[in-house]
Amino acid sequence: MAGCVFCGIVAGELPAFRVVDEPSGVAFLDTRPVFRGHLLVVPRPHLVTLADLPPEALAGYFGLVRRLATAVEAGLGAGGTFVAINNRVSQSVPHLHTHVVPRTKGDGLRGFFWPRTRYADDDEATAYADQIRAAL
Repeated sequence: MAGCVFCGIVAGELPAFRVVDEPSGVAFLDTRPVFRGHLLVVPRPHLVTLADLPPEALAGYFGLVRRLATAVEAGLGAGGTFVAINNRVSQSVPHLHTHVVPRTKGDGLRGFFWPRTRYADDDEATAYADQIRAAL
């Protein structure tokens, strides 16, 4: 798609520090990493959200994400990884991408990147679960 930075990287028109380039997707270093070694994994076609990823592409794409999460740990000596996708909100580039961030104990990152909250009671939690279940 014209004007999409990630499509430009996939096409080889824009520079990136590529780690993987295969039919299931392309992985490259984030230019503003949470920690060094932070990867972005993108599908080759221009898709905006996870819901746009065709069912037949799920195994290949998430297989690639899984392999990269393992490689980040092994290759960087990380204690683990944080793997995340933003859909629309906080999506700095409107092209589906998965963050694979190396983690080590004591790295200063506390759980999620945003404040956490609680449900007022079990009834409120049940109501939210019911609304999501109904949408399935």
